[in-house]
Amino acid sequence: MMLVGLPVALAMLAPAAEAQPPAAARPAGSANSCPPPDPASTTIVICTERPNGYRLNPDLMEAKRGMRSPGRPVRPGGGTPRPDCATVGPMPCMNAGISLLAAALTAAEMAKRLASGQEVGSMFLTDPQPDEYHRYLAAKARREGEEAQKSADAKAKAAAAAEAPSQPTPQPAGN
Repeated sequence: MMLVGLPVALAMLAPAAEAQPPAAARPAGSANSCPPPDPASTTIVICTERPNGYRLNPDLMEAKRGMRSPGRPVRPGGGTPRPDCATVGPMPCMNAGISLLAAALTAAEMAKRLASGQEVGSMFLTDPQPDEYHRYLAAKARREGEEAQKSADAKAKAAAAAEAPSQPTPQPAGN
């Protein structure tokens, strides 16, 4: 029963689809004009002003440039042998496990920080590097500082020019 209704529904919708006018295109020469809406049409026309382009945030771009990898990361402890290690054979010295004294000191420092309401995540950063957001903030502060310095220099120069006595320049007597 359902399969019989599908071709009938498609046959009824086909003339309605053919009767619809094509989507109205804006004339090429009129950037600010929009065609008036047609109440009989089911076509939706959206008119907007085309942006003049976009401007990338220079602070964000500087932060992204700073995030690029400077090269291969250096591993602490590299491959240099420890002088307190006497080995026989090709295998280097190995640590026998974690230092229980260092673990106890770390736990005590964590408890001290938590008791005073501080964060403990910074204790576990082995190679602290600023993320992209902090690099953006630094770039923004640097740019704003440079702009403030330029405006202060311009104000000082204008004040010096205004305070300078406006005396006529002496002319040479020989001419």
